[in-house]
Amino acid sequence: MSGRFGSRAVVLGGYLLAAVVLFGAAPALLSDFRLRLLAQFLCVAMVAVGIGLAWGSGGMLTLGQGVFFGLGAYIMAMHLQLSDAGPGGRPAFMVTGSGLPWWWELFRNPVTAVLGIVGVPALLALLLGLGVFRRRVKGAYFAILSQASAAAFALLLISQQNTIGGSNGLSNFRQFFGFALSDPVNRRMLYFIAAGVLIAMVAVVHQLRRSRYGELLTAVRDGEERVRFLGYDPALIKVFAYVVAAVFAAIGGALFVPIVGIISPNNVGVVPSIGFLIGVAVGGRATLLGPVLGSLAVSYAGSTLSENFESVWIYLQGLLFVLVVAFLPGGIGSLGGVLRGRRRRPGGVVGEGIGHGPPGPPLVDDAGPERAPADARGGGA
Repeated sequence: MSGRFGSRAVVLGGYLLAAVVLFGAAPALLSDFRLRLLAQFLCVAMVAVGIGLAWGSGGMLTLGQGVFFGLGAYIMAMHLQLSDAGPGGRPAFMVTGSGLPWWWELFRNPVTAVLGIVGVPALLALLLGLGVFRRRVKGAYFAILSQASAAAFALLLISQQNTIGGSNGLSNFRQFFGFALSDPVNRRMLYFIAAGVLIAMVAVVHQLRRSRYGELLTAVRDGEERVRFLGYDPALIKVFAYVVAAVFAAIGGALFVPIVGIISPNNVGVVPSIGFLIGVAVGGRATLLGPVLGSLAVSYAGSTLSENFESVWIYLQGLLFVLVVAFLPGGIGSLGGVLRGRRRRPGGVVGEGIGHGPPGPPLVDDAGPERAPADARGGGA
């Protein structure tokens, strides 16, 4: 009982500390520009929270979260542009076009826009997840498919110049649900919204991991066939986590738009999708706060280094990912366990400390499409 109480106290203390930092210290110490930059990083961290659930607990190496981030962002951008244009109006870049596409009208109303931000990515993730996981496609194959979806989505956006701005994307938003974005007070309000949503997402993932579902998701990651033989459907278990990750990414994209002021294919393609994943890997995909802290650290490093070394940062991201996976698979969140393991071993061999410390879950759940044991297929002796 005392251990459970102590664990709850630590969790509540963590939430309290996060609230003090995000709602107290950061607004008091940072300039408006830096606070806006932090709000942008928080939106990226929302994507990381979902990846932490899908990859860390479920073993699904998701390299295509840019698709869901982009869906949420573009739906929000369409609503904001229609709101700026007024009743019956249309965005300025469509003046020479053939008219407003019918699917733009779906997001003119704020309620339908919010429902679309959540519902469209959730529906797409549900369909993709059922199609992929029912066929027992996983591991590297799933990673490649998800990455290909991000590339295809970016190319689709680029080709739609007359409907969603093509490679230029959508920008120049003047208001956010009636609040003028030119007002510094409203821009700070967006930061507080992003901070509150991020904390809520972390709380949701924490509850999911502690629940019976979280145990099943981890069991699927570690041994899918064993879970299936117990009478559960691993595909449905994985689909739910995939849908949650998609919704989190979409909400992050939706808040990204009014905070940054633009969304384009450059924000939703393969490179951003890999960037989302690197932050999770650095922080520790199997931990609760690791994805958030790793994402914030990588976002800050990218913002700082890309100012002077823009062409180099992409390669540094790839190198960072390789180094973390090779030498610290559990991310920074597992560093304490690794160091404790080294101290317990005579001689403190570095190689053993890295290789046999708490490495976190496997990089992916399997190397390829799974096959049932021979006796389950009727081929046993």
